[in-house]
Amino acid sequence: MTDIIIVTGGAGFIGSNIAAALHGWNDCEIVVCDRLRSGQKWRNLAKHLVADFVAPAELPAFLDRTAGTVRAVVHMGAISATTATDVDLIVDTNIKFSAHLWEWCAAGGVPLIYASSAATYGDGARGFVDDNDPAALAELRPLNAYGWSKHAFDRRIVDLVRRGRPRPPQWVGLKFFNVYGPNEYHKGDMMSVVAKNHAAAAVGDTVRLFKSHRPDYAHGGQLRDFVYVRDCVSVVRWFLDHPEASGIFNVGSGEARSFRDLIEALYRAAGREPSIEYVDMPEVLRDRYQYYTQADLGCLRAIGYDQPMTPLEEGVTDYVQSFLSQPDPYR
Repeated sequence: MTDIIIVTGGAGFIGSNIAAALHGWNDCEIVVCDRLRSGQKWRNLAKHLVADFVAPAELPAFLDRTAGTVRAVVHMGAISATTATDVDLIVDTNIKFSAHLWEWCAAGGVPLIYASSAATYGDGARGFVDDNDPAALAELRPLNAYGWSKHAFDRRIVDLVRRGRPRPPQWVGLKFFNVYGPNEYHKGDMMSVVAKNHAAAAVGDTVRLFKSHRPDYAHGGQLRDFVYVRDCVSVVRWFLDHPEASGIFNVGSGEARSFRDLIEALYRAAGREPSIEYVDMPEVLRDRYQYYTQADLGCLRAIGYDQPMTPLEEGVTDYVQSFLSQPDPYR
């Protein structure tokens, strides 16, 4: 039987980009674990060869049947909406399901790469350094249930490793910052600002951004680390090629840029002059809003990842011209 790589969440945004890039890696086939439901999510995979599809509830039995052929598990599946409120479902999906994969990979000697999140850093008051020390992790305060679930799993893994408990031969948690790029269209309000505003920018209409409610930030000057999805894929491939590397690492551009910068880049990529209106932020968001994120990439660089990250203007231009402006915007 041909060796396989299992990509959970493989029909989702980051997962589908990874599944596309990994087909044929070391002669492996791709198995996608995801729910497609009745929307357009299937289009994220329509251009790519997938060996099999597995529903999340069926994955434990599938893993047991295919033991010995699984070369790696790339676990991108999660409830990823920062506004999600069903915390029991978040726990089942983001913590318990992930823990089962950890235990299976540890028992079977299979590498595990999983998605963490920059949401674990909360408001950023304690910085954005991917310090794996348990005491440093304990200081972080996520602002929502999604960020907390990712942080809870990170802490559990670090604790297991510290205590010498069984672990996969390679384990990697990736703290993704603000990712944008093709195949995010099913995410609705959780799409990137680029995807949500492309249609307006393409015809020269006005794009609305939140006003700042802090005196030290101008309207539209709130800062984020925007990272192009192809860089996230590159990091995953690098870790698969370097099985000696384990730990939890930031994945971002390493540069904080403003929402105004992002929207101006969007207009330029669409060949239009920027037209931005600033509107009040809903009060329900104001005490949970991040004004600044920037990935510290020191740990990622220190272990040997030396590929440059895509500059904001280059990434937005490629996204707009190669995907969003095309009749078929899917990768």
